[in-house]
Amino acid sequence: MQSVPETLGIIAGSGTYPAAMAAGARRAGVARLAVAAFVGETDPALEAGVEAWEWLKVGHLGKLSAFLRRQGVSQAVMCGQIAPKNLFALSPDLRLLMMLARLKERNAETLFGGIADELAKDGITLLSAVSFMEDQLPAAGHLCGPRRGAKELGDVAFGLKMARECSRLDIGQTVVVRRGTVLAVEAFEGTNECIQRGGKLGKGKATVVKVSKPEQDFRFDVPVVGPQTIEAAGAAGVLVLAIEAGRTLWLEPEATARLCAQWGVTLVAV
Repeated sequence: MQSVPETLGIIAGSGTYPAAMAAGARRAGVARLAVAAFVGETDPALEAGVEAWEWLKVGHLGKLSAFLRRQGVSQAVMCGQIAPKNLFALSPDLRLLMMLARLKERNAETLFGGIADELAKDGITLLSAVSFMEDQLPAAGHLCGPRRGAKELGDVAFGLKMARECSRLDIGQTVVVRRGTVLAVEAFEGTNECIQRGGKLGKGKATVVKVSKPEQDFRFDVPVVGPQTIEAAGAAGVLVLAIEAGRTLWLEPEATARLCAQWGVTLVAV
């Protein structure tokens, strides 16, 4: 059983994921939440329900660590997205610059892994990003939306194969397919933009498949599906959205189910 810290640090990006993490930590018995928020990313509404809050710029690793240490944080989680444009527009402090200089490759895994290593030097352990949220990792089966027949679900297996290969190559974790053809592959632009491109080409018959990496480091970059994903899929005319069972966080299930019904999107875990 996972130990419950007195104070949990939340390194919070955008979306509803940080709020879901905060709620899960409270249910588990965490007494204090210290949130490191990023300008232009983190939802300010989250501040009302936490004990400590500090705004930071993306790239200020030294200030991030100092804030967490001041709050007595020894365990932290990283959740929520950082927009690609902000990763490219980093204003790195000296500590991050030194870390970046040691990286042979610069991608999400190496960047966040390097940050985890730096925090560990200061006595801060980065926990799995599904900590306190294990009940939101769905089992295999139909989750919500219209039930589809074998013909309409026929592209799921093909999409799963393609998505796993793209993920293995560290290109992206999402593909859009139709009738055995890849319409779009996620790269740096992110899941929703990939869905929009591929859905348009699919003309109302596209299947989206989202997977984790073969050896996913669950401390960061965990696959997530929620209302924003369904909105993107519905607007793009996607028929089926398939995720990996037990390896993808399903945020706001009730809101997601309503949107699936509204847009006619089928959500399944495989």
